[in-house]
Amino acid sequence: MRKINTRDFHVATRTTSREINRRIAFNLIREHQPISRADLARRMNVTRGVASVLVQELIEQGLIYEGATGETARGRKPTFLHIRTQDRLAIAVDVRFSKTYLMLSDFSGRQLALEIYDTIFTIPEFIKDLAARVRRMLKTRGFEGRCEGIGVAVPGMVDQRTGRILNAPALGWRDVEIRDKLAAMTNLPVQLENSARACSLAHMWLERDEAQASVQNFVYVNVSDGVGVGVVVNGELVRGHNHIAGEFGHMPLSLDGPRCLCGMTGCWEAYISNLATLSRYFGWNLSKLSPKSLRDSRNNSFTVPDLIARARSSGDAKADTAIQMSARFLGLGLGTIVNVLDPDCIYLAGEITTAWDLIEDTVREALRERALTIAAAQTPLRVASTHEHLRLRGAAALIAAPTFAAPRVA
Repeated sequence: MRKINTRDFHVATRTTSREINRRIAFNLIREHQPISRADLARRMNVTRGVASVLVQELIEQGLIYEGATGETARGRKPTFLHIRTQDRLAIAVDVRFSKTYLMLSDFSGRQLALEIYDTIFTIPEFIKDLAARVRRMLKTRGFEGRCEGIGVAVPGMVDQRTGRILNAPALGWRDVEIRDKLAAMTNLPVQLENSARACSLAHMWLERDEAQASVQNFVYVNVSDGVGVGVVVNGELVRGHNHIAGEFGHMPLSLDGPRCLCGMTGCWEAYISNLATLSRYFGWNLSKLSPKSLRDSRNNSFTVPDLIARARSSGDAKADTAIQMSARFLGLGLGTIVNVLDPDCIYLAGEITTAWDLIEDTVREALRERALTIAAAQTPLRVASTHEHLRLRGAAALIAAPTFAAPRVA
């Protein structure tokens, strides 16, 4: 997905494509709405007349609308522009090893309907059941014919070109086809993406804080059932030649470490995932358990947030130790990431980050141990948006983002 860098790209030549001009205007309106024509012209470095022509074309295309008028000391009152998102809809799907989340949203990521159910591990049944739920949700809400696509986020390696899940260890899926079959059953286009990259996309497209939205080189680390890492360079997601870039969750911290669900030993994920943290507390042996058996275990209802609450309120030393050990391994892995990628900052998400006040010092100390330079050790760590369904918003962005993306030009 290519994102227009509206902060550095100015329109000033006659040869610049009008379509690109419209996309730039469209993105600036999205980022700064509500915005007046005069402010848009200033940000684009063009005349008010040029901006007005582009705005009129976007209005005629149904992409933006005029809202309230503003106040001014003199002259004509400005009319503010907004992106039209409320009547453009997407289905978002977040597949996890325990539950699958299904959301209907508009193009701003606003939730219109939500359904949560146990994940089905058999692929044919999973697709058939998901398609039925999508059709029912659209029909029940009266939105049939208004949905523009389905975005699916999964915790594993995904090839967007073929629509195949290459390997999703937490689900026990390897080389399975979902996209085309789901599209055929729903008559809707389907986009498939790795969960962490979907979160990175949500951060890029839905972040309204201008200081954070301006960061063009960052790493997004999501610690949950597994460990997902999204890498963004110059405002673009990095997928790699074989679409497996960013699989830091399976880099080895130790060749003699615990067995990971992927089959290898010593993976970063095997040290810091929710399953790893809980296994320390309960004494689970992950190497002998499948994703389904873990989900169906009697301790499945006990979560990392429960563990954090126990460490906070009851002084459970065992709970605190399990959390702090995961925090240390988290920091060690982040040290490798900053040495390899040198990002502007790292965003951290996942259940364990709700204990950031308890683990921050441990994480930063471990990061400093591994960082090769003083500057690398000082890489900013930021807890990402605590939005309850960020992965779902990322899945929705898979459908919405192409509307704003830059066309490829020679």
